[in-house]
Amino acid sequence: MPDYEIYPPTLDEVRSGDLGRRLRQFNYGFVGEYAETAPVWLNAKDGDGAVVGGVRGFVFLHWLNIDILFVDAGIRGRGLGRRLLAAAEEQGRALGAGQAKLETFEWQARAFYLKQGYAEFARIDDYVPDFYLAYMRKAL
Repeated sequence: MPDYEIYPPTLDEVRSGDLGRRLRQFNYGFVGEYAETAPVWLNAKDGDGAVVGGVRGFVFLHWLNIDILFVDAGIRGRGLGRRLLAAAEEQGRALGAGQAKLETFEWQARAFYLKQGYAEFARIDDYVPDFYLAYMRKAL
């Protein structure tokens, strides 16, 4: 076997996007060409202009991936989280997503997502000691 050097890449090597382009070319042979990742970023402001919540996610291969949904503790339970999630799902659909997925820790918002139509499809127990990480999905 040839000797290969494994090393931390330079910032220019990472920024070039070369590995991602090469992986996409490989994937195209199986699923056809697809759009690059499209961001789904939404914020919510209060009447004073302060950001009180938001969503960060992206659409990739017809899936909306929710990375973050956050609402300030003092205003939870008033429907803002539901509105943010619905707006992200709407934007995801507009970008071609037919499904949504997310992860949530046991102490976070599993019950909230169940109320929004998400179903748990997997979990990792003791992801952090004594708490599980739930994987959830929803058809859009």
